[in-house]
Amino acid sequence: MMFLAGCGPAAQDAGQSGSTDASASAAQLGDGKTLRVGMEAAYAPYNWQVSEESEYTIPIENVSGAYADGYDVQVAKMIAEGLGMEPVAVKLEFGSLIDALNNGQIDIVCAGMSVTPEREDAAAFSDSYVDDDIIMICKNDSAYAGATTFAELAGASILGQAATMYDDVIEQIPDVNHMTPAETQPMVVENLMNGTCDIITYSMLSAPKLLEVYPELVVLDMEDSFEDSLMPDNAAVANENKAVLDQINEIIAGIDDEERQDMWSACMDRQPA
Repeated sequence: MMFLAGCGPAAQDAGQSGSTDASASAAQLGDGKTLRVGMEAAYAPYNWQVSEESEYTIPIENVSGAYADGYDVQVAKMIAEGLGMEPVAVKLEFGSLIDALNNGQIDIVCAGMSVTPEREDAAAFSDSYVDDDIIMICKNDSAYAGATTFAELAGASILGQAATMYDDVIEQIPDVNHMTPAETQPMVVENLMNGTCDIITYSMLSAPKLLEVYPELVVLDMEDSFEDSLMPDNAAVANENKAVLDQINEIIAGIDDEERQDMWSACMDRQPA
């Protein structure tokens, strides 16, 4: 399973050309020592919670005895190392991450978050460190399992995750029941398995592991495709700290294609069922 190298939107200019270098060198996140990384810790393989420390984990600051693992965590560790800081995760609902960034509760978001025009107004985003796309999944005995066009999904109840593109893209499918989104991806899958919905939107990169765990599920082989569904994974900092993006983007650029693939594959193997 391959994915595209990080090729997200370029960072915005940090300031006037005469002061850019000085601003970048003086840029600092938080106290300059501990990098507080906002994430759900419930969105494998991007990020998830575990109870045991390992070489792959960082402690979750606001959950006693818990640690975070995942692809976002590995990248956050690299960013922290490049900035000379120690990373800790802060577990929050996905929809509250940007607010937490701007009120100073966290220093950076690494959470499977894609830059959008709305989010770009509220925070400053790095280049992408992995690119994903959105697919649809149903049970193999579903009446929709053989669907190849959006028209053939008419009448289906379709569920995505709240405050994400997984929910937004459902509006592109006519004549379906766009269900109230679930708060986390595990809840999305749970609703499909218990029959609450017919179809879910899901990560293309994460689908192989899901189908390995739930062999009764299938990916819809669609001729129709969602518009603007490519999902870069971007780190975010508060706009007031955007001068540090030059350093962060340099760190991200140093993660070559092979290392990204190796990290993703390892996270797919480690992620919880």
